Amino acid sequence: MPTYTYNKLVRDLIPQIIEAQGKRANTSVLEEFDYMEALRVKYREETQEYFEANNNEEALEELADALEVIRALAVGHGASWDELEQIRAKKTEARGGFQNRVYLIDVVED
Repeated sequence: MPTYTYNKLVRDLIPQIIEAQGKRANTSVLEEFDYMEALRVKYREETQEYFEANNNEEALEELADALEVIRALAVGHGASWDELEQIRAKKTEARGGFQNRVYLIDVVED
C-alpha cells in the first residue's frame, strides 16, 4: 500500500474525509508558533493556486480558500473576523478601495 507524504496544514475535516475513503490519515496538532507558520505557508499556497486558476469558477474557489486562511490568521493575530473587517473598512474610508481601477504610473516632485 503506497504512502503519500504531505506535511502541510489541512482543513479540519480532511482526516475524516480520507478515512471515509478507507485510507488512514496520520496527523498531529500544531503548537501556536508552528500553526501560525503553517498558516502563512498555506496562505502563500492558496494565493499561488489563485494565480494558476484557469477560469472564474476555479479562481473563486481559491479566493474562498484564501479567505478561510485569512480568517484563521486574523484569530492567530488576536482579532476576530469582525475586527479585521473594521480595520479594512477604516482603511477603505481613509484611502479608498480598488473599485475605480486606478493604476499609479509615477509621481513627479516639482
